[in-house]
This record gives sequence, C-alpha cells and structure tokens, in this order.
Amino acid sequence: MPLPEYVLLDRDGVINADSDAFIKSPDEWRPLPGSLEAIAELTRHGIGVVVISNQSGLARGLFDLDTLKRIHDKMQRMVEAHGGRITAIYFCPHGPGNGCSCRKPRPGLLQAFGRDCQVELRGLPLVGDSLRDIQAARAVGAAPILVKTGKGRQTLADNPDIDVPVFENLHDAVQYILAG
Repeated sequence: MPLPEYVLLDRDGVINADSDAFIKSPDEWRPLPGSLEAIAELTRHGIGVVVISNQSGLARGLFDLDTLKRIHDKMQRMVEAHGGRITAIYFCPHGPGNGCSCRKPRPGLLQAFGRDCQVELRGLPLVGDSLRDIQAARAVGAAPILVKTGKGRQTLADNPDIDVPVFENLHDAVQYILAG
C-alpha cells in the first residue's frame, strides 16, 4: 500500500500537551514526548504534515491571533529543529456556539485544505484525540486514527465501541501509517 501524500494532525493532545484551560501562550505549548520526532519521520518519508485544529480560545478572548501565530511559530521551529516540517496549519477561530462549518466535528477545515492544495481527502490519515476528530475525518472519507494522549483515553472510555485504529501516542500512530 502506498504511503499517503499527507497526514492530518489535530494539535492539542496529539502534538502537544493539552489543557482544559486552553493553550494561551507559547510558554504553555509543550510538545508531547516523541511527537516532534514522529513529524520528522513523516517528513523524511516525503509525507506532508497538516495541522487541523479547533482554537475556540480565540472566540473566548483567551488569546488573540498574534499570540496564536507565536504559538504556531514555536511549534514550527521545534518541529524543524528535529528535522520535520509542517506543511500547513488550518484552525477554526470560532466557539462551540457559533454554528460555523469549520469547527470539528464539521468538515470545513479539512475541505478547505483539500480545496487549497487540490488533494483528495478520501483515505488520508487524520490523527486525533477526540470523537470530533474522528467525526470530521469520516465526514470527508479520511481515515481516522485515535491516540490515547490528550483526551484520547477519555474518548475511548466514552466510546468503547469506537471502530478506528488506536495507539498510545503520535509516534506509534506514525509507525502504523508508515507500515502501510
């Protein structure tokens, strides 16, 4: 089975430690063990990495776009320091009650990436830690993968019959993706 052209990643709880109080500053953004190396491994295999993330802290007034840019700049620098590259970052700035089409579980962010990069989403791996990641992936025919980091263990406890590949962390999920 050929390697995918892209792998889609949720951010908080997959790449970095999550917080119920939101990641509101670059100082609060801390990579999970092995996540930067996992992204570097995808890069070494010629696979583009795209971050697909709800960022309702913007709508809630917890941080502004400049702060989010600084958080993402830190993430990019740390990924690059490990030999990886993030091709693109798509984020929803809206709150849960805004009714937008881009907030996962709705598929708007994934569809925007597909349009922008003229990429067929069907079958592309999307690694997430929540049910809404899985639902967004399924809505466009992508291949959802759940990690136990972040909210992943709770997602499993709340959805014991979930029918997706499940891994301890991003590193293990990437090994699965690379094995075809």
